Formats: sequence, structure tokens, C-alpha cells
Amino acid sequence: MQGKTILIIGASSGIGHALAEQLQTQGATLITAGRRQPEGIQSTHLTWDVTRTPAEEALSPLPDVLHGLVYCPGTINLKPFQRLTVDDYRADLEINVLGAVAAIHAAFPAIKKAKGASIVLFSTVAVKLGMGLHSSISIAKSAVEGLTKSLAAEFAPFNIRVNAVAPSLTDTPLAQFLLADEAKRESGNKRHPLNRYGTPQDIASMAAYLLSDKASWITGQIIGVDGGMGSLK
Repeated sequence: MQGKTILIIGASSGIGHALAEQLQTQGATLITAGRRQPEGIQSTHLTWDVTRTPAEEALSPLPDVLHGLVYCPGTINLKPFQRLTVDDYRADLEINVLGAVAAIHAAFPAIKKAKGASIVLFSTVAVKLGMGLHSSISIAKSAVEGLTKSLAAEFAPFNIRVNAVAPSLTDTPLAQFLLADEAKRESGNKRHPLNRYGTPQDIASMAAYLLSDKASWITGQIIGVDGGMGSLK
């Protein structure tokens, strides 16, 4: 990753922070954007609350050239359908989908100038499987997958690759309520064919690969990093 400038949106915790650590070790120049500066990460930080500030304003100081963009913000809003309101769906769409759209819009001129760049978004295994209580996040992440494939086709002539990573249960701050005690952690392990839930590093490693030149012939893909849950019984 030497010589590459990468924008990570949502690098203060979880998968985004693990990715920033990996890319920093690999020699990338990092731009981070989010509500707070990531601890332990050397980056140019741009303060951006996805739900409050227009991306064009928050991301206006971006450099002339970007080799990669990663959009990490997400939600886990698990409720029965009848307890989910239209506003719940709207909020999930705003954070997961419209935030990504806004970020790509704002960064596109710099990404295009790289003449070979990578955009990485995040979906969820729940889109592929169909899981109860997941209707709101499944709708939002299904839209992310559609966005991924459409932009991959549209951006291919500019040698811009667009892919999404679809994790299963991962030990991040967002998922802490699902791993709150030993019984829940053991249940989370048993749900996966590889007999463990994921770590932020598991998911970040795939994102780092997709940003690298080693993945230069990969685009338009939804890649499951899910302990086998999406494919195996």
C-alpha cells in the first residue's frame, strides 16, 4: 500500500479502526472521516457526522488524488416488523446507503484521477440468508449491494473497482448487545460452521486486500466473510 492514499469513513472503532491499523502498517497514507479522530492512527482527520453535515462540505479538504475509499458506518436495528417504524427504515437507509452515496459523490473526482482505484462498501450475510428481525437492515444492505454492482459497471471504464464485504456476526461495539455475556458468545460461535464469530481483523483483512493491487481484477463482487454461515449448513 506504499504510495496509496486511502479515505476511511468510520475508522474510530470496529472494522474501520482495524482496517486503519492494517493499512497504516502497510504504509498507506490515511485520510479518516467521522465524528471523532481514531485513536492510535496517524491520519488527516475530517470531522463528519453522516446524518448532519453534507458530505461536500465535510470532505471538501480531500487531496487531489485518492486510491481508495472505504465506507464503514452501519447500523444493527433488530426488531420484529411490527415494532419497526417507517422512520427506523429511513434512518437505516440514511446511514448505510445514502451516506455511502454522498461520500462517493464527494470523493469521485479524486478517485477518478488515480486512474486505478478501489471502493469498498459493507453489506451483511442477512441479505443472502433472510433472517427474522432483520428487515430494516436487510433492506438497507440490499441497497448497498445493488449500489455496489451498479457502480462497478459504471466505473469500470475509469478502472475504478467497487466491491462489498458481507460479514456475519462480528465482535464490534455495534454488536456488543449480541455478545453481552458468555452464553450469547457461545451461541454466536455455534451459529457458524467454523465455530466462532468474527473479529474486526477478519473483515478488515478482506477490505485491505480489495484495496490492494492484488485485487486489481476483482470488481462488482459481494464477498462473504462469515465463517461459512452464508454458504454451509
